[in-house]
Amino acid sequence: MALFKRGTAGKPGEWYYCLKHGTVEEGPECRAADRMGPYASREEAAHAMETARERNAEWENDSRWTDKGGSGS
Repeated sequence: MALFKRGTAGKPGEWYYCLKHGTVEEGPECRAADRMGPYASREEAAHAMETARERNAEWENDSRWTDKGGSGS
């Protein structure tokens, strides 16, 4: 008896963006390390890379996460 199932079955309505293939998929088709999600819609998943770039830029410029001007503690 296997401890882990291979190939997690996807759920209808869950969308993922596959980093390896650059495609949107409904339910997880590719391995977890190669995908982003889940997203609520196909369109959200299609914009996954853009969303990630925007969030990274916000975090990089967030004064709470930089060492600039800190109290030194």
